[in-house]
Amino acid sequence: MNDSILLDDMQVNDPRDSALEVLEDKAYSLLREYKGDSYLFGRGVIDQAGLYLGKYGEKFLIVASETYLATTVAIREGLEKVNEEVIDVVSGARPNAPREDVKRICADILRTQPDAIIALGGGSTIDACKAADVLAVLGGTVDDYFGTGLVTKRLEETGKKLIPLLAVATAASSSSHLTKYANITDIKAGQKKLIVDPAIVPVAAVFDYNRTLTSPASVTRDGIMDALSHTFEVFCGAKPETFELTGTLARTALELCILCGQRLMQDLSDAEAREGIALASDLGGYAIMVGGTSGAHLTSFSLTDVTSHGTACGIMNPYYAVYYAPAVEPQLRQLCEVFSRYELVGDFYGTLDNHDLAVTFAEAWKTFAESIGAPTTLLELPDFTSEHIDRMLNAAKDPQLAMKLANMPVPMKTEEVDIYMKPVLEAAVTGDFDRIVTH
Repeated sequence: MNDSILLDDMQVNDPRDSALEVLEDKAYSLLREYKGDSYLFGRGVIDQAGLYLGKYGEKFLIVASETYLATTVAIREGLEKVNEEVIDVVSGARPNAPREDVKRICADILRTQPDAIIALGGGSTIDACKAADVLAVLGGTVDDYFGTGLVTKRLEETGKKLIPLLAVATAASSSSHLTKYANITDIKAGQKKLIVDPAIVPVAAVFDYNRTLTSPASVTRDGIMDALSHTFEVFCGAKPETFELTGTLARTALELCILCGQRLMQDLSDAEAREGIALASDLGGYAIMVGGTSGAHLTSFSLTDVTSHGTACGIMNPYYAVYYAPAVEPQLRQLCEVFSRYELVGDFYGTLDNHDLAVTFAEAWKTFAESIGAPTTLLELPDFTSEHIDRMLNAAKDPQLAMKLANMPVPMKTEEVDIYMKPVLEAAVTGDFDRIVTH
């Protein structure tokens, strides 16, 4: 199904404004279809948050960083208006959710014994709270739950239930408030690992898109690349039964990012553009609940000491697109059609196939990334060294991250990592697509 937006016959002053309105309506519809009553989202919804969250308990622990003091106050006052008690407000997690912060938040949960936990912040705090909730209820260490489905397995064995986790998002980035993922980082090793389990999806979430108006350019840029990466990677790995849905998510998110990305880089106070990027980010969260991410996400886990997650994924995805070329031609053709509407790809893309189409797509991705000031090669990261290549290759051979290799549109076995992944990483160092080896 081609759901592209046709503007030729519209009588409007600026076709892009009309396109954005249509896209945002579509995104709201998709997200309401996905989350139903378990998600309160949009511009200005923070005033409704107390009443909305109050139904999930009587005594709440709020986990939030000082950066989001105004939002914390709004949530606390909202809960108190409906006669609910906030037992305590404790510090959230540092960037990338270090395992030490998970342990500290777990101790706060055990000390306060709340009816529900409110994780307030960006993806790192929400991820850390997911893991801390698991440890507070089930015990052990965070290492015990890295992988897929291990939390659910332990809950079934013990008959226990997690404390209801409520997420209040403040940044358009990982969409952790909507997903089953918790990324936790070993700071000393510079390596991130994943807990993947439907049991850790927040039971309810709130995201007032106006709260992103204070996000700096770096966080905004990272969120844009994260939204693109989530939807792109899932679409590339789509099964026949999810192809249409993930394609709609990917095309909608891509067009929202194109329409709003440059606007935001020119004016960070543009509330309408903020809304568009927040919607794209949430579509990314929807996407990764339908299918999995793959290569770019896997290698991003080893770059935590040199760049942020979304930026790392944004750098790597064009190179993985070329590696995936034999398996993703229909997906790339659809996304090139979106790029072509904004003159990022010429009409000639329709005559291309396989490798040439993938390189054309990859170049368009890089052109867009450059237009918002995002890096497109690993060499552009000031602290990147050849040791990061070794770290990424070693991580790809870790059984706890094997899901990412299996999720690739062109699956890669552990013993093939040096044959196929290493050239992809080397290509991403300098931007040379010719280095990439395909099956």
